Amino acid sequence: MATFADLMALLLCFFVLLLSFAEIDAIKYKMVVRSLDAAFGVQREVIADAIPKGTSIIAQEFSPGEPRPTPLNVVQQETTDIPQDELKVTMEAEAIMEAMAEQIRQEAEEFKEALAEEIEQGLISVENLHNRIIIRIQEQGSFQSGDAALSPAFMPILKKIHDVLAETEGMIAVAGHTDDVPIRTARFRSNWELSTSRATSVVHELLSYEQIPAKRFFLEGYADTQPLAPNDSAENRAKNRRVEIVVLKGLQGELTRSVDELMRENTALETEVSPL
Repeated sequence: MATFADLMALLLCFFVLLLSFAEIDAIKYKMVVRSLDAAFGVQREVIADAIPKGTSIIAQEFSPGEPRPTPLNVVQQETTDIPQDELKVTMEAEAIMEAMAEQIRQEAEEFKEALAEEIEQGLISVENLHNRIIIRIQEQGSFQSGDAALSPAFMPILKKIHDVLAETEGMIAVAGHTDDVPIRTARFRSNWELSTSRATSVVHELLSYEQIPAKRFFLEGYADTQPLAPNDSAENRAKNRRVEIVVLKGLQGELTRSVDELMRENTALETEVSPL
């Protein structure tokens, strides 16, 4: 027993000596103590006036949003769940549309400046509507009543219109319109033929200068189906007798072109494939 007691005393002294040589890192010691507190929990003093601390169930179950009061005794909120990619595409599309609308407005102003004299005389009018620029040619000074031949005096005006169209891009629709007075002559059986023939005369004149490609044009004839004013007076009927040159911008022009190309491809395919 004496020998064992001596051995224990020596070991105790040895470890005390090792501990005396060791350095204690106070920062690491505090970190270890805090981790033990978080793991096992310790008793702490709670101030009576302090707001109770705890985990919010609402914050875990709901996404951030603006809470609004409701008659019900429950927590409700409204959130906007829009994917970021969709939101980005929408913003880019709106920016493109705004830029396109501004470009159309600028080109319409250029049209008005180039044709200011004819506009003042009441022979033509220019306006922009959505994604198009419309040049309206009135019957007065351009066509004889009931005829589709262009007046020689109107040719210089149409040349100025051609020069403006040559500087812009997009498909060009030429549409003829008449009033509701029926017509039946040796040449025109109805207002449908008259409106289409007048549009054709305008297209032929614009193509005669050989600067605008023919593939940009397409014809439309509406007779009296799209009046600008009621056909209840001579003045209103004169407004409805017109030819409109419409410059299509953006998606509508591309859509028209795509449809035409698709029709040509289908026609070529039907020609190549012989019937069984």
